[in-house]
Amino acid sequence: MTVLVIGGSGFLGAEVVRQASAAGYRVAATFATRPCDGSEAMWHRVDLRDGGRVDEVVASLAPCVVINASSDSANWAVTAEGSVRLAMTAAKYDCRLVHVSSDAVFSGTRARYDEACLPDPITPYGAAKAAAETGIRLLAPDAVIARTSLIIGGIQSEHVRLVHELAAGSRTGALFTDDVRCPVHVDDLAAALLELAFTDACGVQHLAGADAVSRYGLGVLVAQRDGLDASRLPEGLRATTGLPGALDVRLDSRATQAKLRTRLRGVQEFL
Repeated sequence: MTVLVIGGSGFLGAEVVRQASAAGYRVAATFATRPCDGSEAMWHRVDLRDGGRVDEVVASLAPCVVINASSDSANWAVTAEGSVRLAMTAAKYDCRLVHVSSDAVFSGTRARYDEACLPDPITPYGAAKAAAETGIRLLAPDAVIARTSLIIGGIQSEHVRLVHELAAGSRTGALFTDDVRCPVHVDDLAAALLELAFTDACGVQHLAGADAVSRYGLGVLVAQRDGLDASRLPEGLRATTGLPGALDVRLDSRATQAKLRTRLRGVQEFL
């Protein structure tokens, strides 16, 4: 059986590729600019804006599962239209689709969100992700839409890298004490995506860690784990900056967790 990982050269995608290969699946993966090193997957250059290329690759591989771990921030043509185009192609070739979405689809007005909550995005990225969810639910009702939060791991994680750069003084900025999320470890998230791919689950699933923490609190935990001086981390209030985006968004993953063998650890545990 072939598992196709869209965005396999990214932080999350690379871990999905690694785990799928270790589990014995035949793995294919796509990249936008350059493939990852190693022989864990067959690599294909794919731009989700190119419907013909998407169709060509899916048709040639005939995967049993397609996991869309791609991310191109607020690029509507990729994040929204490209994801919907991929769903159309997966449905055409009868492939199981697992699409990775984000807690950015929520405004933060209610803080805690379970799988039944409807998107109310307030940023272009959140709007693109919400549009992708809507299109996928209409075109591929048997697909899994997996919303997640901040993805943490080693230095490859953008959030961990930010903490290291701030502690070293090589980057300016601040970690906000009023910006709260439920981080998830990349290993747990990849394992949960693969597990969901081979179940009969469909629709929206939440895959976030059990613990809510501010971005500053997360930074302190990363610093302690990695031997950095946490006192060097600048802190601030996002509410005073005028930056767009929700402040407090906590994904409630208990309903999804009850279906899974994979345990979604909280940040207090994995850091």
